[in-house]
Amino acid sequence: MAATEDVLTQEQVDAALTELPDWRYRLGGLVTVYKAPSAAAALELIAAVGRLAEEENHHPDLDWRYNRVFLRYSSHDAGDEVTRRDVAAATAAGDAAAGIGATAEPGLYRTIEVAIDSEDPAAISEVWRVALGYRRGSSDDLVDPFGRGPTLWFQATSAPNPNRLHLDIHRSQAESGSVLEKTAATGALMNHDHAPNWVVVTDAQGNRLCLCTETGHGPET
Repeated sequence: MAATEDVLTQEQVDAALTELPDWRYRLGGLVTVYKAPSAAAALELIAAVGRLAEEENHHPDLDWRYNRVFLRYSSHDAGDEVTRRDVAAATAAGDAAAGIGATAEPGLYRTIEVAIDSEDPAAISEVWRVALGYRRGSSDDLVDPFGRGPTLWFQATSAPNPNRLHLDIHRSQAESGSVLEKTAATGALMNHDHAPNWVVVTDAQGNRLCLCTETGHGPET
């Protein structure tokens, strides 16, 4: 079991990532995507990661899509943050990926959150938690206990936007540039006031989304 004192600071995470070029930091976890030579090779990688997880009793969120394996390591018993166990697990998974000839495509790993504007989040959050079957996270957000659905969080505001729901789409800063350029090319309104943390995008009908990066979203330890 990890303890909260095992949580790495942002500087420690950044230092670890210099030795883990296949991986990125994302909302309290280390993430990547490995492209295997074939679907069968992807299954070999999944089996290898599974064996490592059982040996260390530290299991990732894992998703298999044909010849690609999406991986995320986070220490749930330390408040859903990155610990040294996650760094060790990511290192071992990377070695297993290299062993089957897989290549890293970390830019493919994106994370989506749903945000709701509210004058009184406490008055409505339980409705959403029960309906979704979620649990409360460390920041009073709502989290899928199985890690499959998007996190739901409430933006407390005295002046809610007419469209109260918006999506936060998280990518690594290293891969965000082309997405921002392509999104701007659609004619959307781009507000860069909070860049590079996030850019607020508004479509022609007033609907919003935020394109976010890990900048400003690191561990607070």
